[in-house]
Amino acid sequence: MRINKYLATCGIASRRKVEQLIVDGKVSVNGKVITNLATDIDEKKDVVTLNNETVKLVEEKVYYLLNKPKGYISAVSDKNGRKTIVELIDTTERIFPIGRLDYDTEGLIILTNDGELAHKLMHPSHEVEKTYVANIQGDMLESELAVLRSGVVIDGERTAKARVKKLKFEEGVCRVELVIHEGRNRQVRKMFEAIGKEVLFLKRIAIGDLKVGGLNRKEYRLLKPFEIEYLKNL
Repeated sequence: MRINKYLATCGIASRRKVEQLIVDGKVSVNGKVITNLATDIDEKKDVVTLNNETVKLVEEKVYYLLNKPKGYISAVSDKNGRKTIVELIDTTERIFPIGRLDYDTEGLIILTNDGELAHKLMHPSHEVEKTYVANIQGDMLESELAVLRSGVVIDGERTAKARVKKLKFEEGVCRVELVIHEGRNRQVRKMFEAIGKEVLFLKRIAIGDLKVGGLNRKEYRLLKPFEIEYLKNL
């Protein structure tokens, strides 16, 4: 088995993040640091370590759906000491988030120890729809909504087409629903900023057909078997 697939299967992180750990020289096989992503190992005989800690295959996969509150980062740890969403899950399993929501964004995020599923869902070829609701300072004109639908340029690259609809406008705040299938860093906020709009509140309410539902902030639940199967078949 390739070393990157082995580490992802062990629940260390997604395949992409695992590959960076290997390149950075954090992984050893039988006491020897390896940086070649094509390294093959015998998972029954070889001893693999990450930062000098032995890594073993995960026997049971777990999948959590969390309603992330603002003020937490979507990571396993943070060198700056900020709170992480992993701290909100009461489990002994080594879990990590699939994708991310930025520090000030709330809503649905999935955590798991299934590195292969994480790799699949985060790969650009899998256009998984993500639904957000946002509170925007001031009203939104139909012409502005149309610009978002057709795509805007952020970080030098145009976004894919989005589905956008105005939900309501009251007391100087416009509530908007937006559906995208890309996952660039702070993409939704940057899309609104590109047309001169300030985001006051942002929450992801769905990933595909998975919805955050009635979970309160910081609450989580295990995914049901049919939900896990749904994600694997996306």
